[in-house]
Amino acid sequence: MDIAADFLSAVINAFEGNKRLADRAVEQVPDDRLHVALDANTNSIAVIMQHVAGNLLSRWTDFLTTDGEKPWRNRDSEFVEACAGRDKILELWARGWTCLLTALHNLRPDDLAKIVTIRGEPHSVPLALTRSLGHTCYHIGQIVQVARIHTGEQWQTLTIPRGGSEQFNKANWGQAGKSHS
Repeated sequence: MDIAADFLSAVINAFEGNKRLADRAVEQVPDDRLHVALDANTNSIAVIMQHVAGNLLSRWTDFLTTDGEKPWRNRDSEFVEACAGRDKILELWARGWTCLLTALHNLRPDDLAKIVTIRGEPHSVPLALTRSLGHTCYHIGQIVQVARIHTGEQWQTLTIPRGGSEQFNKANWGQAGKSHS
């Protein structure tokens, strides 16, 4: 068993799975709702996507050789509506994810022993990976929740529908959940 290779594979799998959740959620949101925040203290889906893309571009450009907080990044601007239209926000989103996934697929198991910096602070590569995964998944949860609210009754669930676990288990394993009695 190659724990380093398995770890990298698991991280890639988790990022890709979460990206699919966000993409499927955003697909369901009408164009005019992508830029609507739930209230004055929250961010719209478009703003969250801008922030995630900016973070991924900064952290994963030259991941092993430069600080993860690039001098060209303007984090504060990521929280201001800037991308007009679905196409522009999806283009920025794709750039961030391409940067991340290219960097991840180029990592080798021995890279896990290296140290990288984020805002001048040293991080082991596994710490930097899990920090980025946690941050990204946090914001994907926000995207999915806001998308669910904006979509209303037209929402198509992204996972097993409420009340559908027994049917899912039967279809996939030929049995319902086991009783513990």
